Amino acid sequence: MNGSGQCLCGAVTFEAKDIESHVHACHCSMCRRWNDGPALAASVGSVNFSGEENITRYESSEWAERGFCNKCGSNLFYFLKPDRYIMWAGLFSDQAFELDGEIFCEDKPSWYNFAGDHPRHDQMPDMPES
Repeated sequence: MNGSGQCLCGAVTFEAKDIESHVHACHCSMCRRWNDGPALAASVGSVNFSGEENITRYESSEWAERGFCNKCGSNLFYFLKPDRYIMWAGLFSDQAFELDGEIFCEDKPSWYNFAGDHPRHDQMPDMPES
């Protein structure tokens, strides 16, 4: 599926192609600190941004960057180097997603749980070693 979205203030908009129809929840400590909770995100095949001057990129590890709008602070993406964007699901205009799995479940605090029968992993498959 293809789609579009924007940050809270609209300074950053985007068009994405080949959007996965499902989201994954990430419970790692970095995502929880960055989002004040788990990250709910979908991988996209490609994305074109408008308002790119309003995007700040933070290198959170050797293999990834996190991007946010420097006007309103909306978290936009996790960029897995060299070329894979994982976009925050709440940014999309069309919210036709399904929760398909959870990662870093061993890091998840005990005070919340997602319902449903889906895979729950203690790590992210095919993630580079830290």
